[in-house]
Amino acid sequence: MKLSEIKEHLSKVETVTFELENGVLVPEHFHVTEVGIVSKNFIDCGGTVRNEKVANFQLWDANDFDHRLKPQKLLNIIALSKKVLGMEDLEIEVEYQNETIGKYELGFKNDNFVLLSKQTNCLAQDKCGIPAEQLKENTKTACCTPGGGCC
Repeated sequence: MKLSEIKEHLSKVETVTFELENGVLVPEHFHVTEVGIVSKNFIDCGGTVRNEKVANFQLWDANDFDHRLKPQKLLNIIALSKKVLGMEDLEIEVEYQNETIGKYELGFKNDNFVLLSKQTNCLAQDKCGIPAEQLKENTKTACCTPGGGCC
């Protein structure tokens, strides 16, 4: 989901509710502690230089039961981020601590924002040396493992 999409959803909902893919709700007293831009510059296992940039939201279970984030407040935070940081209409990545800090893509279903699990993947599949049919079988496993042929 891009920033423009979350703004559209926020303009139509009465509450800001996040849930995990398994249906477990993020406690309603969460705080958005950060909105920012995260840039990642890296070389993949095939030697290609890559650049990624996302809008990052960090959710925190504050144990602050007296406050609840309203849609307009989050819209104001996003507007300030665009103004101060020059934030573009980027894809959103959400950080939320479950057992450890997890990074999630963002979806929307039944008036809730859904934290969608991200998966690793090999970005240089054409250089791995793993047959295409085997890559299809192991889409959740990166090809660059010992003996994988590209590392």
